[in-house]
Amino acid sequence: MEQKKVGIWIRVSTEDQAKGDSPEHHEKRAKMYAEAKGWQVQTVYHLEALTGKSVMGYAETKRMLEDIRSGFITGLIFSKLARFARNTKELLEFADIFQAENAALISLEEAIDTSTPAGRLFYTMIAAMAQWEREEIVSRVVASIPIRAKLGKNIGGQPALGYKWDGKDFVVDEQFAPVRRLMYELFLKHKRKKAVVRVLNDGGYRTRNGAKFTSTTIGRLLRDPTAKGERRLNMTDSRGGKRKWGYKPESEWVTVSCPAIIAPEVWQECNTILDQTEKKQSKPGRQTKTLLGGYVECTPCKKKMYVYHESKNPAYSCTKCKNRIHVEDIDFIFKEQLKTFLLTDSTIAKYLEKIDSELQEREKLILVVREERQKLKKQMEEMVKMRLAGEWNKETFVEHFKPLEERTMQIDNQLPELEAEIDFLKMQHRSSDAVFSEAQNLYARWDILEYEDKRTIVEIITDVISVGKQDVHIKLSYLPTKNANALAQSPAANAAGSAPTLSNSDISSSQNPVKRDRVLCATKP
Repeated sequence: MEQKKVGIWIRVSTEDQAKGDSPEHHEKRAKMYAEAKGWQVQTVYHLEALTGKSVMGYAETKRMLEDIRSGFITGLIFSKLARFARNTKELLEFADIFQAENAALISLEEAIDTSTPAGRLFYTMIAAMAQWEREEIVSRVVASIPIRAKLGKNIGGQPALGYKWDGKDFVVDEQFAPVRRLMYELFLKHKRKKAVVRVLNDGGYRTRNGAKFTSTTIGRLLRDPTAKGERRLNMTDSRGGKRKWGYKPESEWVTVSCPAIIAPEVWQECNTILDQTEKKQSKPGRQTKTLLGGYVECTPCKKKMYVYHESKNPAYSCTKCKNRIHVEDIDFIFKEQLKTFLLTDSTIAKYLEKIDSELQEREKLILVVREERQKLKKQMEEMVKMRLAGEWNKETFVEHFKPLEERTMQIDNQLPELEAEIDFLKMQHRSSDAVFSEAQNLYARWDILEYEDKRTIVEIITDVISVGKQDVHIKLSYLPTKNANALAQSPAANAAGSAPTLSNSDISSSQNPVKRDRVLCATKP
């Protein structure tokens, strides 16, 4: 697996720096967390002493966003959300950008790591907040549209070819109305949209935007009843980004009268021809959805296996060695393997107890270290007072002060390491808890889940499904594991032990190959 590349975001206010909360401390803590995860730190973004009221305009912010979009970094680590962005609107914008670029946000204080299953819930919450704000605005606009439509007022959008807005009045556009009339005449003569397109374009006619006509444009304009004096409003609504839209129920449509360009009989005759032509040309194809598509590979050839639509009995096939397995059979095998993916309550409790125990030990240790630092600080302050009061000479002061100063520096280096390990354990616990809670009822609910929900689960928990001649090997993704080598080298880890990990063998037997003959016999009639 490719090593994750991350950046570190450092923004510490002047007030916090005065309290001893240094940028160096935050940077070291973030680097230790990245090392624990086995990530590569590419760069550090420095915004010390800059206000968090609005950070979008800062040069470092622009550099960070360019690095995200270019793929130079695929994640950003920061100490807490308030250090990243205090402006809720900007936080939502950042979340949208990072999710669009498939990049992770890692907040150490709130234990949010969107590279983990639990952390991805953060994106869901952020998206929900943004969606709620958008829907509040949209709902007010949408509520006014039917009323404005019934009054014949402008509700947005460009008028159909041959019409325009003259102030508040919807009138015939004398420049393009003749082209619209000619369109109907040509279609009645040739009875083919492509013929109309050819005649109009060859004659030098163009759309309002100066583009050539297409069959799609001609078909849409021929269907539009505005030309016969019936203007339809409130017909469509938006369905998300990339200009997607759909039709509302006909009961919500609003029809108002407008000036006609052609006679109603001409419009009806053209649309009758369109109906007959489309009925002859309609050849609905079979659309198959493969739940495990993209994850099935041939074991001997190490090549992806695909489902070919022309097959009467859909099956994943390897074009090289002709290895095959029916879609119904592999779907059944995958569902049955979910049983071994699900964990017992005792296994879950035991694992989470191990994490809790290690977390408590780390937290106790960090309290001890912080108390020691406070004591050292007081001792050093007393020594300085004694030196200033002339009670100690220079040699005596240095002899006693130097060891305390060295120990304080050691603690300052140790604290970020301990904090990074605690951050990791909290993230591990939260991710594990989310995976466990969802896994408990997964098998029982599988048959009643919608296809989209099943596909999402497959994408989250599946690495690869290898199909051999006699067996099927399903490799599932489990819990995030710690980079043991990285933490084992840290002094803090050596002092307090290492965090627990849960191997695939601990929680599932689904990586053991399933005999095809045994399972397939159970599915065949």
